[in-house]
Amino acid sequence: MKLAKGVLWLALFASIAIPQDLAWGWGNEGHQYVNQVAAQHIPPEMPRFLRRAVTEITYLGPEPDRWRNPSEYALKNAQEPDHYIDLERVEWLDPLPQGRYEFYQRLYAKRAATTDHPDDYLPEHVGLQPYITMEVYGRLKAAFREYRQRKAAHQPTDAVQQAAIFYAGWLGHYVADGSQPLHTTIHYNGWVGPNPNGYTTAHGIHSQFETDYVLRNITAKDFAALMHPPSRLSDPFSQYVAYLKESNKLVEKVYALDKAQGFTGKGSPEAFDFTTHRLAAGSQMLLDLWYTAWLESEASDAASAVPAVKK
Repeated sequence: MKLAKGVLWLALFASIAIPQDLAWGWGNEGHQYVNQVAAQHIPPEMPRFLRRAVTEITYLGPEPDRWRNPSEYALKNAQEPDHYIDLERVEWLDPLPQGRYEFYQRLYAKRAATTDHPDDYLPEHVGLQPYITMEVYGRLKAAFREYRQRKAAHQPTDAVQQAAIFYAGWLGHYVADGSQPLHTTIHYNGWVGPNPNGYTTAHGIHSQFETDYVLRNITAKDFAALMHPPSRLSDPFSQYVAYLKESNKLVEKVYALDKAQGFTGKGSPEAFDFTTHRLAAGSQMLLDLWYTAWLESEASDAASAVPAVKK
């Protein structure tokens, strides 16, 4: 593909031109690794064009972090909460509503009833991670549906293939964010509140773990063998929220490893094992979501062919 050569040049430019202090999430490398490993495990029953797009999908892993430059204020401001959710702030809300705006309504009601730090319940302070993830998942499913319809009608599919590749890569960013425990917690960059175990309160643990440590010590090959064939998700939203909650259970583990100098320099074997398993968890959930979107697009394609009933 001509696009592949262009992507390689863009990737090279990005590695030179993007300042280190503008890297978030798993950092440029971690996000690329998650997308790359997932793309390398796309099964034969999924479209060939997607299986051949490993380079493009890998490049797109860090894409939403490229939208966080202060020079694009509106873009940066609007999508900052998409990268995290502070699950401790919504423990009272179980299950989470499936829609973004229903979530807003519940948070605003909680804020109105709260006298102690009510702004903690503003949506932009809680975070919107599962909602952007499911919205991009929906875009991918819609693109797969369009691809099926065009192919069945013997119409050109190049444009929709490129759309699907973009959505698949874009989705990978948020799924990878969700596998990083510090993207699910109020303790995202230094322990807050009661601290009997003496964990660091300094701002810096976040980037040291996900960016500096990964860059120096982890490659995609280190966790590729942890993958297994994709599974169809019966309820993508609730299963994705469960995935975030599992990640949140590991927040204190990150701090304990940091306290033991596990992420310093070459780090410790325990830190290596922990980090590779978190990256693998991101790749696996991403692969499962791609696979589910592809299978569900067939069902939605059939449903779209049924004439609407007038009421």
